[in-house]
Amino acid sequence: MLRVRDLATIADVTLELGPGLNVLTGETGAGKSMLVDALALLLGDRADRAAIRPGAAKAVVEGVIEAIPAATRAHLDASGIDVDESLVIRREVTAEGRSRAWINGSPTTIGVLASVGESLIDLHGQHQTIQLLDAEMQRALLDAYGHAEAAVHAVQHAHQELATLRQQQQNLVSRRDDAQKRADWLRHVVQEVDAAKLRIGEEEGLERDAMRLGQAGTLSEHAGRLVESIDDDESGARAALGRADRALNPLERVDSETARWRELLDAAYAALDELSRVAQEYLDGIAEDPARLAELERRRDLLHELRRKHGATLIDVLATRDAAKAELDLLDTADLDLRGMAARIGGAEQGLAAVAGELTALRRTAAERMAREITRLLPRLGLGGGEFSVELAPLHKPGPHGAEAITFQVRLNKGMEARPLARVASGGELSRLMLALKVVLARQDAVPTLVFDEVDQGIGGEVGVRVGESLARVAERHQVLVITHLPQIAARADRHLRIAKATRGGVATSDVSVLHGEDRVLELARMLGDPDSDAARRMAQSLLNPAVTA
Repeated sequence: MLRVRDLATIADVTLELGPGLNVLTGETGAGKSMLVDALALLLGDRADRAAIRPGAAKAVVEGVIEAIPAATRAHLDASGIDVDESLVIRREVTAEGRSRAWINGSPTTIGVLASVGESLIDLHGQHQTIQLLDAEMQRALLDAYGHAEAAVHAVQHAHQELATLRQQQQNLVSRRDDAQKRADWLRHVVQEVDAAKLRIGEEEGLERDAMRLGQAGTLSEHAGRLVESIDDDESGARAALGRADRALNPLERVDSETARWRELLDAAYAALDELSRVAQEYLDGIAEDPARLAELERRRDLLHELRRKHGATLIDVLATRDAAKAELDLLDTADLDLRGMAARIGGAEQGLAAVAGELTALRRTAAERMAREITRLLPRLGLGGGEFSVELAPLHKPGPHGAEAITFQVRLNKGMEARPLARVASGGELSRLMLALKVVLARQDAVPTLVFDEVDQGIGGEVGVRVGESLARVAERHQVLVITHLPQIAARADRHLRIAKATRGGVATSDVSVLHGEDRVLELARMLGDPDSDAARRMAQSLLNPAVTA
């Protein structure tokens, strides 16, 4: 089901498609192309605010898909979108040009919408016909026909492995050559840093020791005062504690509660003894030593120079040294590594050649079978002298897509040589060739719905009948929607829809209706030239008789 609201001439139209062959007819300009545009929007095509119906705030396209391929379900599941029995896709385009999309009520991106749409609906129009001229499209069609997907993947994987090895080889050669150019400098870096015998954290110690030596006199004076303030016989802290001890003794004899103070006093004695000891050691260790201070200054200057040249910190300097050593080691191992890598590349080349050969065999078989089947169809599509062929031109070496270039060729008239499609086929002929491919590929194509627009370009008469038969064959395996002007094709429909345009409220409006019985005869007679003509009605009836099953 496709519902379109406020898109160009369409106010609100619901297109109910059934299984098999669905045909949409109507006068030129009635709005058939708008329905194709609506489908394109649903498949992620670019939104154009100019297409919004005059006076409307937004255009809305909504589609309900019942047949959901397993691959599509897996893709939606990976995207976090729940899927039940059906899939509801909605696209809105506002008059300001903003576009939004939903799948089963969950907001989604246009990219996800496009990837999902590709697996659900194959929209075949002029653009897709032109794509048939593209070498990549031709290769993809042949591989799909020959069930060569696994072999294609194997070739791509083998080629990627080979490309990775070659890149690694190139990187190693580049690194080796660069190391050779820088070898003298690299050796100098290693030797310079190793000679310095760096120790992480030594800078802090150097700063501390240099500060002490630089102010040895002042520090010695203060340390001496501290020792004296503790140990002076009369005014020192130790003498004060002795007086405190003597004051505590009578308190302890009278009030037992004060006995616990003794622990505090003893702790003060111990702390004072330790402070006196470390202060005296500090005092004894401080002495002016100009030679030692000069040595420390030289060491600090050396570390500063190393940091200036090789890194902001000593850790960075050592990392620079290790990197230089690794480059020097590379010079010793590169040739051996390159020989091993060359052997692996040779094995990868053989592996690529093997899987590419398997793909070539599959393609050659598929090309011959495809050529026979399509050539057999061409006379029925009005290309009586036509002959289709697939050229597999060997490449100099296997690439990511195999060992050959694939070109679809056609000979449209007897006595002429086969040439690439792009050089010989007109628009109408390309449409019929694409239809022939669709008929042949229908068994392999997993897309449930196929849409054909302009497939009747440049044909009529008996050829139109044959095209209708071919579309009916495709519709045996797919739901098919065809937009056509040919009654020969419309007569083969399992479901015939007609779009008509009228003026409503001063604005052109298109409507769609399903035709049955006499209404269908009248529409075919109109397409034949005159719905009021008895001859046209008889002709319409004759077209319907062999096609109508109910």
